[in-house]
Amino acid sequence: MATVSEWVSGLRPRTLPNSIVPVAVGTALALGLDGFVWWKALLALVVSMALQVGVNFANDYSDGVKGTDTEERTGPTRLTASGLARPGQVLAAALGSFAFAGAVGLVLVATSSWWLLLVGILAIAAAWYYTGGRAPYGYRGLGEVSVFVFFGVVAVVGTVFVQLGSAPWQAWVASVPVGLLSCSVLVINNLRDIPTDRETGKVTLAVRLGDAGTRRLFAGAVAASYAVALVLTPVFWWTPLVLLSAPLAVPPVRRVLGGQAGRDLVLGLGETGRLQLAFGVLFSAALVLG
Repeated sequence: MATVSEWVSGLRPRTLPNSIVPVAVGTALALGLDGFVWWKALLALVVSMALQVGVNFANDYSDGVKGTDTEERTGPTRLTASGLARPGQVLAAALGSFAFAGAVGLVLVATSSWWLLLVGILAIAAAWYYTGGRAPYGYRGLGEVSVFVFFGVVAVVGTVFVQLGSAPWQAWVASVPVGLLSCSVLVINNLRDIPTDRETGKVTLAVRLGDAGTRRLFAGAVAASYAVALVLTPVFWWTPLVLLSAPLAVPPVRRVLGGQAGRDLVLGLGETGRLQLAFGVLFSAALVLG
């Protein structure tokens, strides 16, 4: 039976910046545009984090029962594949997280707009079918697209919308660098898993692009996140603050472009998460100050 620490490792806490940063950026933009509503921001954060935890447990369950996760893979604890927890327990954790996200999200729907209910349903469906179901899209190289859409565009623009009641163009632009950095987390994770994913028939984008192409994609996503963020400089003069996080981009990019693999990329995953958090904090500050 899995211990508490093993369950915590299984929910993959290093991926949580994916859910925290977009809500922080969206809230900062709402504050900068004089539309901040603290309790809606808090509920948006709860929904985003619950969805992240849910998708992590859903992936653990689906990959485990399909046999595409193995104990030989490096990285976070895999509860199902390792046998630390029964598949039904991991599935229950995933469904419980989705149900919690849905229940909290209904409050935002009721106090904002009912069409957000459709967005919520699509988000939960995307979280489940990433590796779940008979034809998971994550096995077809579409995982990064989903991450960009739901942990970039939808999360940032949605957070702004529930507070402002509208989705100004600044929200759409601000969502792009956030989505790119979220994608970079998945890219480095899938880069690490190319050998085992090939063996098990899991055709991620990294498997499609190959080792060299995936390494270039990671570096490009990180660089593009800074370039797109700086587009907002004429409107938010403090946007160049994000460049203060650039030194944190050097270790993971050097690690990836230098050809490191396996457990070294696990360290790179943590470094990318820290970069994502630092970038998010500085970007949020710039949007508020602007």
